Amino acid sequence: MTPIHTVHQIVPTLSPGDAVGGHTLAVRDVLRAAGLRSEIFSDDVHPRLADQARPLAALPAPGDGAALLYQCSIGNEVVDLLLGRPEPLIVDYHNLTPVGQLLRWAPDMAHLVGWGRGQLGELASRSVLGIGDSAYNASELEAAGFSRTAVVPILLDVDDLRHPHPVRADRPGRRWLFVGRIVPNKAQHDLVLALAWYRAVHDPAAELHLVGRDAAPRYTEALRGLIDDLGLRGAVHLPGGVDDSALTAHYAEADVFVCLSDHEGFCIPVLEAMANDLPVVAFASSALPETVGSGGLLLPTKDPAVVAAAVHRLATDLPLQAAVVQRGAERVASFDRSRTAPLLMRALAGVLDLAPTA
Repeated sequence: MTPIHTVHQIVPTLSPGDAVGGHTLAVRDVLRAAGLRSEIFSDDVHPRLADQARPLAALPAPGDGAALLYQCSIGNEVVDLLLGRPEPLIVDYHNLTPVGQLLRWAPDMAHLVGWGRGQLGELASRSVLGIGDSAYNASELEAAGFSRTAVVPILLDVDDLRHPHPVRADRPGRRWLFVGRIVPNKAQHDLVLALAWYRAVHDPAAELHLVGRDAAPRYTEALRGLIDDLGLRGAVHLPGGVDDSALTAHYAEADVFVCLSDHEGFCIPVLEAMANDLPVVAFASSALPETVGSGGLLLPTKDPAVVAAAVHRLATDLPLQAAVVQRGAERVASFDRSRTAPLLMRALAGVLDLAPTA
């Protein structure tokens, strides 16, 4: 085995505030701290991160002692470049939404994820390792044909998830919060239905705040129609994508974080909720049971009555609420980079002869 002193990363898009982008930057820092050379290469870099990456054309010619790590989250033509190079290849897989969950509402997005899922099989035959940021993701890599897999959660600094002054305001109704792109697989429509039941049975002044950019306009239009049909226009708020200060305010002002996604490969926002002392209620789908663990209430169904009852129980059983918040704080601490970075290095050392340069 050739000693490896360089591990360069390739990522289709590098953006601030994006889970994959943040993970890519953190991986680079961990690799460098281990004494390896590491740069990020991408042809789609946000201006704020222009000094953090180099164009793909600048990727060095293949040479001994180098390996490549691909951050995979969407179909992209860069895969053709990777398949044609001889270096050892590692794929870090952040999951691709099943095509069927997107096709009706976002056909362009469905095409890209379908393309990406097809590329996984090609990457499997070329890769020495597939890394999933959850066991759920790792199982998809195995199904795609990867002969060796590992689980390494998204690298996070938990302190960065904590926002200042998380003091809940005294107001007449409970405030529900969900943070995530407005897309069908995140099932914001189910949150609206659950809120309607909660207002009818438990708390007529309750509100729901759906924070996240509109990534599927057809779905968002239908979602707004549902809100109007249920008479919830003043109770459900869609502020879109927000800046850091506004996000801080949303976490500070919420009473409960509710996630009813049908598909999540990891879901950083549930950890962000835990870091800000918000009790979490989540539907036990895809990777959510792994991420939430004992740090929230996991539900086997999204039936609006069941979701509403869970939120009501947290609102009225204060010892339970305190216990859930405490377990959440312990859970999110287990994902700190100080604990997960060694998992990354062990996974790489299992397939590469790492030879630090310093």
